Amino acid sequence: MIPLRDDQPSSQRPLMTYALIAINVALFLYELMLGERLEPFLMQAAFVPARLFGGAGVHGGDLQVDNALLSMFLHGGWAHIGGNMLFLWIFGDNVEDRLGHVRFGIFYLICGFIASYAHALANPHSGMPAVGASGAIAGVLGAYLYLYPRARVLTAVVLGFYVSTVAIPAFFYLPIWFLLQLISGVAAIGRTSAETQAGGVAVWAHIGGFIAGPIVLLLLGGRRRPPQPAYRQPWA
Repeated sequence: MIPLRDDQPSSQRPLMTYALIAINVALFLYELMLGERLEPFLMQAAFVPARLFGGAGVHGGDLQVDNALLSMFLHGGWAHIGGNMLFLWIFGDNVEDRLGHVRFGIFYLICGFIASYAHALANPHSGMPAVGASGAIAGVLGAYLYLYPRARVLTAVVLGFYVSTVAIPAFFYLPIWFLLQLISGVAAIGRTSAETQAGGVAVWAHIGGFIAGPIVLLLLGGRRRPPQPAYRQPWA
């Protein structure tokens, strides 16, 4: 299920969301320019759980705060960045609308840090670099669910050659997304780091970010709007 848009208009231009998307795209283009130097760059610059806890032939004890920050803006391919930026574009503007530009930027970074360290706790001896904005964006999704549970998400449903669109309530769409991450995360418990990382998806970063989202939102003063009497259907 691919989200296309929601039915929640913003009261202000989401400048921080635009800025975050621009930074992600700019750094991805930089990665493309590296060519054969990309892998050594990622091993040096990205967040690696084993550097925190030890293992995979490296010593632990390095908190990697700067690596965790940079990893939020690096991606592993076109599909990776495309999917992440789509979710940020659709859901980020509304969370920014409730927090304001500066607090939303702080919120995004805090969720990203929490997601990185949640991934490290679940895969403490992994020597593979973890990159991607999905942990921070999972925080955006968790906050969005808290703020706009009655919102509807216009979603593309693809079944083979059949493609259709359907408006799905956020209180259904986002918990299903989270449940899929949770099932994947629980299924990976007890597997080796290599097996866990084979699919290339840091699901515990998604889980940690999603749970952190509404908590960080409330700590930063984000609040729900009063209930609206009805929702429009702008795509009708």
